[in-house]
Amino acid sequence: MIHSLFLINSSGDIFLEKHWKSVVSRSVCDYFFEAQERATEAENVPPVIPTPHHYLLSVYRHKIFFVAVIQTEVPPLFVIEFLHRVVDTFQDYFGVCSEPVIKDNVVVVYEVLEEMLDNGFPLATESNILKELIKPPTILRTVVNTITGMEKGETHRELPSWVKALNNLLPAFCLIPISGSTITAEIQGVIDACVKLTGMPDLTLSFMNPRLLDDVSFHPCVRFKRWESERILSFIPPDGNFRLLSYHVSAQNLVAIPVYVKHNISFRDSSSLGRFEITVGPKQTMGKTIEGVIVTSQMPKGVLNMSLTPSQGTHTFDPVTKMLSWDVGKINPQKLPSLKGTMSLQAGASKPDENPTINLQFKIQQLAISGLKVNRLDMYGEKYKPFKGIKYMTKAGKFQVRT
Repeated sequence: MIHSLFLINSSGDIFLEKHWKSVVSRSVCDYFFEAQERATEAENVPPVIPTPHHYLLSVYRHKIFFVAVIQTEVPPLFVIEFLHRVVDTFQDYFGVCSEPVIKDNVVVVYEVLEEMLDNGFPLATESNILKELIKPPTILRTVVNTITGMEKGETHRELPSWVKALNNLLPAFCLIPISGSTITAEIQGVIDACVKLTGMPDLTLSFMNPRLLDDVSFHPCVRFKRWESERILSFIPPDGNFRLLSYHVSAQNLVAIPVYVKHNISFRDSSSLGRFEITVGPKQTMGKTIEGVIVTSQMPKGVLNMSLTPSQGTHTFDPVTKMLSWDVGKINPQKLPSLKGTMSLQAGASKPDENPTINLQFKIQQLAISGLKVNRLDMYGEKYKPFKGIKYMTKAGKFQVRT
């Protein structure tokens, strides 16, 4: 199914390629580069690009394009989900997923990719299973390899242990990115779990409002018939970290926008100055603090410089790329953060056709903006009492405000 994988950095350089079937020439990526040039931002590159003899499917994460090459029509989400698994596996193996780290661990990267696909079809995509087959790189492993004379990248292989003798349960549930704008909004949610239990426990997870979960994708361990009939998640969990399910909420009335932006951005005709003023505040956060707030905006080409004063945080403006970035931090409802000042424009230049778009990043701890709440988590088949914990988080995906 998947013939090849190319890793491309933001500069357009192919720094790693992997082929499972016949070798596909790098020239196939020229179609991707053409689409990249047409896109205004890296995130706007089409995820599916047809070519005369292949299809290119890609995801963009950590400033890297992961481009899969296929020759026949397949469900695109199937391939895209696999590419996300590749990124998550790299991050779990190496701590971060970046070009330098991938290059430094290129042998392990190739070994992991070889195990994840068998003749182009997904085989082992669970990180905890892969770690049983291919040990993650460590300082100790490097020293042992040096002493024993093992070649760099050679791995100690053993059969996976399906039951690990570990204690207690440490689940972390609900990472919910919200993407949209002041016009439309939707929620892409996931439930991530960290399970460390002795024996073969059988778990059931129920929600207070399961009807919110309509468009759902499950981990293979979930018994779908039980969910279909009772709306209860019943499963024997794998050991370690795994994604229990992912879901999508698109109904407009179900998505509560947690922040608002007041803006006053104006350009005057026949004037070399413009006015810039934005204020960020909380909205429908159930009293939770909005933190990690970063505001960015791509200014028009006619803006030469900006003289701004933030009420809190720090800001930068790059006169070359025209990118404004404001690191706000936490939002204090009693004293809303604002950024005010003037813009210097090219003398004699015409007024910009459109005002810039404002992009926000933020997160809210212990709040699921979708309204999804866990009712209870029960364990059967084992007699000991596990520790159970739940953590909710809302995170901005692509949050835009048009000015």
